[in-house]
Amino acid sequence: MSKELFEIPIDWVWSTMDDIADVIGGGTPMTKDPTNFDGGTIPWLTPADLSGYTAKHIGHGKRNITKKGLNTSSARMMPAGSVLFTSRAPIGYVAIAINDICTNQGFKSFILKSNDIIPDYVYWWIKGNKNLAESYASGTTFLELSGAKAKQIPIPIAPLDQQKRIVTEIEKQFSRLDEAVANLKRVKANLKRYKTAVLKAAVEGCLVETEAELARRKGRSYETGTQLLKRILETRRRQWLACTDQRKAGRKSKGKYKEPAAPDTADLPELPEGWVWAKFEQVTERVTKGSSPNWQGFDYCDKGIPFVRSQNVGWGVTDLTDIAFLSPAFNEVEKKSVLREGDVLLNIVGASIGRAAIAPNTVDGGNVNQAVAVIRLLGFGVSNHFVLLYLLSAQTQRRIHSEKVDVARANYSLEDIREMPLALPPEGEQQRIADEVDRRLSLVCEIETQVDANLQRAERLRQSILKKAFSGQLAANSEPDTEVAILLKGMGT
Repeated sequence: MSKELFEIPIDWVWSTMDDIADVIGGGTPMTKDPTNFDGGTIPWLTPADLSGYTAKHIGHGKRNITKKGLNTSSARMMPAGSVLFTSRAPIGYVAIAINDICTNQGFKSFILKSNDIIPDYVYWWIKGNKNLAESYASGTTFLELSGAKAKQIPIPIAPLDQQKRIVTEIEKQFSRLDEAVANLKRVKANLKRYKTAVLKAAVEGCLVETEAELARRKGRSYETGTQLLKRILETRRRQWLACTDQRKAGRKSKGKYKEPAAPDTADLPELPEGWVWAKFEQVTERVTKGSSPNWQGFDYCDKGIPFVRSQNVGWGVTDLTDIAFLSPAFNEVEKKSVLREGDVLLNIVGASIGRAAIAPNTVDGGNVNQAVAVIRLLGFGVSNHFVLLYLLSAQTQRRIHSEKVDVARANYSLEDIREMPLALPPEGEQQRIADEVDRRLSLVCEIETQVDANLQRAERLRQSILKKAFSGQLAANSEPDTEVAILLKGMGT
């Protein structure tokens, strides 16, 4: 690869890291020998010390080593001003040493050979060219930049006075960008808190006028949650008996009807007027889950029935970008978990436990794996959108995450779902709550989209600033870059 990557001013010169610096590796003392670390006073860095580290300068990591540890390993002391650069796991973390320091073998650091090149200039060049450094790396398990390859990394060298102006200009404009990004992140955090507050208010009856309040204001009667639940249970029983009568005609009986037990409300909070505590078992037709195709002898295929896995169930949305497909014959084996549009899906296993969404029509007739619960409501009296909001609320999420966590893996059982209490409002109020949440969160979504777009814009601006800086376009004057100023003005929060 040619070291001349782009055109630079006539008084600049293309060079390499080998030309301007000694490239220094590192090492790790034998960890089994405590005398290499205990009581050590020599600062020693690993790549982990730079993970999430945002400052330009660094003086120490989490651990020090002793003089014995230094002498018995390949770690080497480097002076203040050395540019420390991680060369594996991952490539690209960079900082400037503010005191004598050494590193482990995950670094290829640079001790500058001349005072005519300032560490800050090299720092910003390397920081803005992670991809360039990676292009010199190799490896099968993970990429690693060797010392020989690190020496070949090209760098444009400006005269010393211009280096200083470039560093000043970069840091001035980055400071403005950092302020804008911090504001955007604050907006994003506030939006997250607002969404949590909206869901909390929704399931506590504080978001819209309750049915009881509305009925009083309009001077009319209404069906309370208690009356609604009674109607649901009576209809549920009639449907079961009708189904049983049909089975008896075919000489098959399902046994005696078992009335779902009411929830124990002793430790549950008081509900708004007109609401009632129910159990999921009382208001559902079924609570079930699927199974792994491997257990049933099926492989994924290019076409067939959609197969929903935990990665497809997001926070209130289904993500079908990587939906899998199975042979329709899978539904003959796993009949109980065949999906219908409108089913509520809940992740019950692993890191994504608690995420919930409503099955869209695109997965109707599909199936799910063992990590996804299918909650099918009775089809009347209870809104699947309200149930979704209830599952996503902070109160319910705390219950899901604290009530059933297996030692090896988070696992919320189907019985846990059936026994879960549900704060049930009157039917009309459920819909008004869901509509109001949708209205508010759609506005939040629009703002979040704008914030994310501006965060991406800010990152592009950083690269633009660095590109201009190291091609000599920021060295001529110290005034703010016009394009950056205009774009930053458009990023107002």
